[in-house]
Amino acid sequence: MALVETTPMVQDPESGGKREVVPPSVHTGRGSAWNPVGFHVGRDTCRLQDTALQLCWFCIQIELERLSTLVGRPSESHPLHNSGLLSLDPVQDKTPLYSQLLQAYKWSNKLQYHAGLASSLLNQQSLKRSANQMGASAKRRPKVQPSTLVLPPQQKWTFSSSRYVDDVISRIGRMFPDMSIELFRPNGTSAVLLVTLGKVLKTIVVMRSLFIDRTIVRGFNENVYSEDGKLDIWSKSNYQVFQKVTDHATTALLHYQLPQMPDVVVRSFMTWLRSYIKLFQTPCQRCGKFLQEGLPPTWRDFRTLEAFHDTCRQ
Repeated sequence: MALVETTPMVQDPESGGKREVVPPSVHTGRGSAWNPVGFHVGRDTCRLQDTALQLCWFCIQIELERLSTLVGRPSESHPLHNSGLLSLDPVQDKTPLYSQLLQAYKWSNKLQYHAGLASSLLNQQSLKRSANQMGASAKRRPKVQPSTLVLPPQQKWTFSSSRYVDDVISRIGRMFPDMSIELFRPNGTSAVLLVTLGKVLKTIVVMRSLFIDRTIVRGFNENVYSEDGKLDIWSKSNYQVFQKVTDHATTALLHYQLPQMPDVVVRSFMTWLRSYIKLFQTPCQRCGKFLQEGLPPTWRDFRTLEAFHDTCRQ
């Protein structure tokens, strides 16, 4: 059997009958075209649609040409060389390297400009004093000589003299009655002091002439002598509180420094050490507590001698 092609039929709104559906490219003899829905579309309407499409396409081309002129280009006044190619990156929001380079270049130019102005202003003003500026009769002020310990003519000892060291230690001992100071000379010249502060602690101070070289703090009931009967200047204390005081005493040695007047340094250190006479009776000046983590306030301020815990002094 031969297949017979059938044409789809639709309802004609004008005649009320049925008619064939004609494709849009096929024109009837009446000079009109059928659209897919089945209504008549005149030639004038088709021409208006074509004109509107052409007009829209023309407007789109104009807008594209306008936007193309807004694409960033490397400025000729900024010689960025190959870095100027970064401006061609279409995704500037993700990689704003080009704008940052321009900003850094402008900032460096301004910095160079202001530095040049500052240099010219400084060169105009002379920073050296002259006789013309100070006046013809102006005289230089005499240099202030540092005050030193004046000794009688018959007692002109040097800092390394044993008699001078003994004299300074004895005067410090008379200043603090509650502090007992014993002087030893195990090697003949260098002095080692055993300072007993009440019934609280004992301190071994190793001296090199009149300069304090090392200090160790131990408890009052701890043994300060070695097996051979000499002072043990190396072993640490068995108690954590006196180990803390030893560390603070080492810090105090670095704080009190005056090479021209070593006797003042020794006296200042002994004054600071004497502030531990009430180590277990003085509360912390910051938190007001006697104990913190099982330890009393082991820090003493170098100027006011106030007591603080190691964590409260920060």
